Amino acid sequence: MAFGWIDEQADARRRAGLVRTLRPRPADSPQLDLASNDYLGLARHPEVTEGAARAARTWGGGATGSRLVTGTTELHAELERRLADFCGFEAALVFSSGYAANLAAVTALAPHGSLVVSDAGNHASLIDGCRLARGTTQVVAHADPDAVRKALATHEGPAVAVSDTVFSVDGDAAPLPALAEACREHGAGLVVDDAHGLGVLGEGGRGAAHAAALAGADDVVVTVTLSKSLGSQGGAVLGPARVIDHLVNAARTFIFDTGLAPAAAGAALAALTLLRREPGRAARARAVAAELHARLTGLGLSAVRPDAAVVSVRAPSPEGAVRWAADCRAAGLSVGCFRPPSVPDGISRLRLTARADLSGEQIERAVRVIGETRP
Repeated sequence: MAFGWIDEQADARRRAGLVRTLRPRPADSPQLDLASNDYLGLARHPEVTEGAARAARTWGGGATGSRLVTGTTELHAELERRLADFCGFEAALVFSSGYAANLAAVTALAPHGSLVVSDAGNHASLIDGCRLARGTTQVVAHADPDAVRKALATHEGPAVAVSDTVFSVDGDAAPLPALAEACREHGAGLVVDDAHGLGVLGEGGRGAAHAAALAGADDVVVTVTLSKSLGSQGGAVLGPARVIDHLVNAARTFIFDTGLAPAAAGAALAALTLLRREPGRAARARAVAAELHARLTGLGLSAVRPDAAVVSVRAPSPEGAVRWAADCRAAGLSVGCFRPPSVPDGISRLRLTARADLSGEQIERAVRVIGETRP
């Protein structure tokens, strides 16, 4: 029977407690949201939603084509200029998603004969980029610059190290200065995914590379998403102008994909404007994360100390994590639930988002619910 193997895999997922389901949410959910990646609370900000609406009224509902045909509007060009300027890079290129941006950066910068050194904790989009690249990939220990250095020493020719800046599972930060030093010793480039750093780390939320004094370096490329701190959708690659020009000509997820919808570009531009005006939002998100961590560990729960806005709380098992998250939802609190294969170490977790707009009362409520529903 066609696709008969799907039933076997479905049975295996059920037995392992790893079935995933979609839960459509209403426009006005009564849940306290600690599950989304809306770190700065901008997704529903009136200025951001008006930016999206104004762009849709002006440019239409869609980009109408790929970026090299009709999918580049003046709005896209403005967003690229503003992103590069805000984050401290020479140029930027906007994609339809952060996933597409990561695929583009890794595949276009790892040609045949090159070496890609990839952190074991990297996001799936970076892993898929490594799989699609024509170069050879070597996976190294998590957040270990010496392991990167040793891997690079085995190769002669083009090379690049690839890492998240803030890892999405535990919220720990990569040692960017040490990684850059290891790469420079061997003439390798450094490509980092700052999806969870933009808007949270660096001066006024300018990102992890800016905080590490690597912004604008000619051997550093940064990818970002517009769908987390900026409350919109889409992604971008930031780096030297010659790298961005190369992506325009070589990145398949840029050349063959429809451009980002104008509404998303308009929302991101409005969010950037707001973040420049209210730079304290970044520090507030970090402060909320630190308070959540302190309060939860004070209850005896095992939580990883956050380096940005992700707070990860260990669960006893995949089934226990699912039940814990469900009990939180029943009590009015929405939290993330990470289980294998989404977690590289096989340990299930609740994943909490520390949003800049959470009040003290909301933090208290979240901690109380998580503590009362613990397995």
